[in-house]
Amino acid sequence: MGSKMSKNNNVVLSKLVTNEQHGENSPYFDGWKAYDNDPFHLMNNPNGVIQMGLAENQLPVYKIEEWIKRNPKASICTTEGIESFRRIANFQDYHGLPEFTSGIAKFMEKTRNGRVKFDPKRVVMAGGATGANENLIRCLADPGNAFLVPTPYYPGFNRDLRWRTGVELLPISCNSSNNFKITIEDVKEAYKKAQQTKIKVKGLILTNPSNPLGTVLDRETLINLLTFTYEHNIHLVCDEIYAGTVFDAPEFVSVAEIINDDKIRINKDLVHIVSSLSKDLGFPGFRVGIVYSFNDDVVNNARKMSSFGLVSAQTQHLLASMLSDDEFIGKFLIENPRRLEERHEKFTGGLEEIGIKCLKSNAGLYCWADLRPLLKEPTLDAELSLWKRIISNAKLNVSPGSSFNCPEAGWFRICFANIDDETVEIALSRIQMFVDANNKVNERGLIKNALVKKE
Repeated sequence: MGSKMSKNNNVVLSKLVTNEQHGENSPYFDGWKAYDNDPFHLMNNPNGVIQMGLAENQLPVYKIEEWIKRNPKASICTTEGIESFRRIANFQDYHGLPEFTSGIAKFMEKTRNGRVKFDPKRVVMAGGATGANENLIRCLADPGNAFLVPTPYYPGFNRDLRWRTGVELLPISCNSSNNFKITIEDVKEAYKKAQQTKIKVKGLILTNPSNPLGTVLDRETLINLLTFTYEHNIHLVCDEIYAGTVFDAPEFVSVAEIINDDKIRINKDLVHIVSSLSKDLGFPGFRVGIVYSFNDDVVNNARKMSSFGLVSAQTQHLLASMLSDDEFIGKFLIENPRRLEERHEKFTGGLEEIGIKCLKSNAGLYCWADLRPLLKEPTLDAELSLWKRIISNAKLNVSPGSSFNCPEAGWFRICFANIDDETVEIALSRIQMFVDANNKVNERGLIKNALVKKE
């Protein structure tokens, strides 16, 4: 019977699961597959693909491990913590453990240097930033509506924001001529184009600090964007999941700080924040995402929607204990940026010695590298050809700018915080060899062309 069923070609799945909106066919995810098929390991597979396409923060994990060893009571799966097992293992509703939401609110305050307060009652949990983003978009828009998004932007947005919601993303084109900074003129132009095509724009989505640029928005830009959304009565969604990764000036300014300025015309009901512990604490596997809205209706409805993707009570219990440890979190938020800055300088400095420049950045777990000099021509096809050669020849999974909707060919995001120091050195060595080989090929091509012209 099982065999017959497997041969049945008449099984029809839903349009939702069979459409191409998930984005899995993007080079961004193809690079992950290349790594999965041949993963680098220092001892077991030293010639494998090094994963540099995953924005994961493993640099401070040892601090977390030390804390867990010192606090066995935080886990219900230890002798010391078993007394809380029955309470935590019982059914928990979608409001979350009070000590967890309080811990999240405090952590959000600390990653913004205490310049703004967050209300635990407005904290809505979700299954990672992916779940938080989708939950929020479902609350704000209907299928066919659209959100403006400055480019380049995180490839996963195509899945998180579009796939199951039916919402469209309209790119605001930003380019290298002004270091990919978003301007109010660019926003107005994108909004005007949407109106001309009769698309209903429901909001503007910002990632601050930026993924993939590793830059932060300045106060003046945030004020201009807030004013624009107020004047057009559209939502402003700020993805601030990298707030705790800022390691250098200028400082990170949260939209939550701006809306408290009485001099600015604003409707707080239109302002929403997405947060997470995946990047700041290095907990992507814990799937902790947060919707924080200043709109009561959004909070209430997002909380109901969160029933489909809650954070496990066991995870909440552990994190509530950790986040309430003010001394530990205080030291962590000093140590984490220090280590990120150290790794950033080491890696980008190594790239510069090779002749590769990066966009100046001060946040995130990656750099935005300019590989345009390695292109045969300034086209998307040439970029994808280069990307394939980097994976197959250099055995490095880096992410091409086209997967981030970058309007210019030749920019790549390279992650540096998910590997150890020795692997960084190996990666830099591979990049050096690849660049040298690429230059030799280009030199032979120039010589050949010159000879043809003489003939």
